[in-house]
Amino acid sequence: MPLRFYCWVLLLFVGSAAMAQKVTYTDPEKDDFKTTEFEIIGKVGGKIMVYKSDRGEFAVSTYDNDLKPLQRIPLDFLPKKLLSMDLVAYPDRVLFFYQFQRKDAVFAFCATMQADGGFNQAPLLLDSTRIGNATVENKVYSVQFSEDKSKIMLYKINQDRQNDNIFYTFLYDSSMLLINNSRVSLPMESKKHFLGNFSLGNDGDFIFTKLERSNNRDVMIGGQLIHKQPTVDSFATYPFALKDQLVDELKVKLDNSTKRVLTTGFYYKQKRGNVEGLYINKFDFGQKQSVYEKFVDFSQELKASAKGDASTAGAFNDYFLRRIVNLKSGGFLVTAECFYTTSRYQPYNRWNYLYGPYGGMYPYYYSPYSSMYNPWYYNNGPQGYRYHYDNVAVLSYDEEGNLQWSNIVNKQQYDDGSDMFLSYLMVNVGSELRFLFNEPDRRNWLVTDNSITPDGKISHMPTLRNLDKGYTWMPRFGKQIGARTVLVPCVYRNYICFAKIDF
Repeated sequence: MPLRFYCWVLLLFVGSAAMAQKVTYTDPEKDDFKTTEFEIIGKVGGKIMVYKSDRGEFAVSTYDNDLKPLQRIPLDFLPKKLLSMDLVAYPDRVLFFYQFQRKDAVFAFCATMQADGGFNQAPLLLDSTRIGNATVENKVYSVQFSEDKSKIMLYKINQDRQNDNIFYTFLYDSSMLLINNSRVSLPMESKKHFLGNFSLGNDGDFIFTKLERSNNRDVMIGGQLIHKQPTVDSFATYPFALKDQLVDELKVKLDNSTKRVLTTGFYYKQKRGNVEGLYINKFDFGQKQSVYEKFVDFSQELKASAKGDASTAGAFNDYFLRRIVNLKSGGFLVTAECFYTTSRYQPYNRWNYLYGPYGGMYPYYYSPYSSMYNPWYYNNGPQGYRYHYDNVAVLSYDEEGNLQWSNIVNKQQYDDGSDMFLSYLMVNVGSELRFLFNEPDRRNWLVTDNSITPDGKISHMPTLRNLDKGYTWMPRFGKQIGARTVLVPCVYRNYICFAKIDF
């Protein structure tokens, strides 16, 4: 055979090797059961760190780059009954924000762990709240941190007798030096109003939404963007001009480079009708003025490609917004996943899933969400529940909110009683986005990797190397810990383990 043929074959194998991804696993540890709560911290001081909690025992496990265990650092200063734990990681340290109840008060502390696992100073008391004889089950305080982690806000929300929400905010820099603390009131006119989408800008701007729905678990008929400047003790409110359209599940994304905030969600032309397209609102919170606000219809071609087993008109009725990615061009990219459940006992649709975390009357102190993961109990239903996670729609819009391209990551997943192995992990490797998810393979799950380029082209990547059949992955609980590295939790027999992928 000619030399040219051998050269071509050699290049083919070299290219395939370059495209393949390397997978590394942690070994099962005797204290890491599948019921262990965890949070992937990331890389600190060149080591990979994971926070773990099980039956009142708290620790941080550290690993080298090959996922060989280095240390298991017990967090003995933590009380046995924590209300919550929030972590903020830096290249050289980790901040632990935790709260607990003791007698008639809830206390919020911050502890700083250095890269070597040591604590150079005692935990810092941030605030306390007297709650009388009540026993709280959810956290009183919430934590937000900016995209660059230069600003951190601790806040609590108290509902007074007039149904006003009283915010107590504490803004810190990355060294935990207090910049500002405020007490600000926000009227809540009725039970149909609710809060969500809490975000913190790199300069300390506190932004969230106040929305009004027509009835319990129904579409929004009005809303406002709420903005608190870093050192101003008041809220500025900017209403959404929804006109006669109905929207649901609004999501907010800050663009710190332009000091703009994007609010987007699906919209309808009639109550409980079909999803018609995307509502887009871009607001300049630096200049305090609207950039644009529009409703962008989904084309028939897009609906036809996304519909799955649904009708074309109702193609997006089971889709939920997952991620918003700001683009350097000033535009943005949206991902939405088809999700629904079926049951032998009662039918379910999207209205069963909307507004759960933020709906209804708030407790005395209101907590938007909890950050810790316990996948085994994350979304377990009674017998007869079947969870379905299907196609992912990827939509790219330009700086004026016009659709540039769209594509569909095709998948069909379902499981009975639990959804811990379903959905996907999106990874930004710079040149492309990667979508990792499980596909059924006989009676097992096989991890699949799809890529999507900046112009919307989707490619099915080679099977991940070193996939061990004993490990079952939980992709959506994974975290990107480097420019081309992710850490994904797995279940191995009765233990929680972790897999590292280097792209």
